[in-house]
Amino acid sequence: MKRRLSIVLAAVLLVAVVVVIVLDQQGEGVAEPQPVRGVIGSEKQAFFHDQRVIDAFAKHGLRVEVDTAGSRQIATTVDLAKYEFVFPSSSPAAQRIQRDRKITAGYTPFQSPIAVATFEPIVQLLKANGVVRGDIGGGQLDVAKYLEFAKSGTRWDQLPGNTVFPARKNMLITTTDPRDSNSASMYLAIMSFVANGNAVVSTEEAENRLLPQLTKLFLDQGYTQNSTEGPFEDYLAAGMGKTPLALIYESQFLDRQLRGDGSVRPDMRMLYTAPTVFSKHTLVPLSPNGDRVGQLLTTDPELVRLAAMFGFRPNDSQAFRTVLTEKGVPVPAELVDIIEPPSYETLERMLDAIGRQYR
Repeated sequence: MKRRLSIVLAAVLLVAVVVVIVLDQQGEGVAEPQPVRGVIGSEKQAFFHDQRVIDAFAKHGLRVEVDTAGSRQIATTVDLAKYEFVFPSSSPAAQRIQRDRKITAGYTPFQSPIAVATFEPIVQLLKANGVVRGDIGGGQLDVAKYLEFAKSGTRWDQLPGNTVFPARKNMLITTTDPRDSNSASMYLAIMSFVANGNAVVSTEEAENRLLPQLTKLFLDQGYTQNSTEGPFEDYLAAGMGKTPLALIYESQFLDRQLRGDGSVRPDMRMLYTAPTVFSKHTLVPLSPNGDRVGQLLTTDPELVRLAAMFGFRPNDSQAFRTVLTEKGVPVPAELVDIIEPPSYETLERMLDAIGRQYR
């Protein structure tokens, strides 16, 4: 009996040793992913926190960790000493960082045009008043015509033939706070271009001449939030009464459509401003691993596809179209009325001047 028990115990021990050896061999040579930390614009946080994105980076031996900040903050006040890459939402902010740190490397793996989220009754009302035209997406918002109404302080209930939204408030697009947010600075780029006779603002004379009109576009809104998620969530949840026109990134609207979670209802529409500007998400590497993050975001097919699944437009336009088609989301028509923002210094001077009016 004792002999039989000894044989059984020996067999169990042998199996255990074999299992340990096999597991050890399987784990041999498998290193933990190297942590690489960056600071990014908040609109990319969901992308970097997605498990599929985490796994895609892990295949290349990286564990990407991110903090969020406004693009203006990243370029001016954030302590970059603890980061290996910066990933603001605009090329002017990235260019400022590159210049200050004498860095030539940079990656723009995806971008997103500025758009306006609204509702079908608002679209029809604005079409009747010449503010919306065409049929790209839900239509195009004619910025020149919009500025005419905004400059005169026109209220919604003063629009001729308005029976769908007779609200006693100014006909203004809801933006974010110009002191913090990149989307607000892109809005300023669009509005200043049109107000300047369809020319990029490039002189202090033009800045001073336009600032009273441009400041009014922000101050007359009242309270503004510091992230595009704020007004977009209000648009989705509170509806037309609170936010008839919300400045957004195209990627935000497409992201919700791609999720198919019902948050974009049948009466919701996305307008492109005419002209519009592309928010170019530009990564500036501060270390070799930070450079690898930029390379992978730009070239790795899995990461490119995942960026498209979050509504961003990667450099591979076919990947963007394929993802939208697979999910049954209409592929946006090609945008041609696109402008470039002013230089970083010009934008900063205008934003600072507007920001001082809030105090």
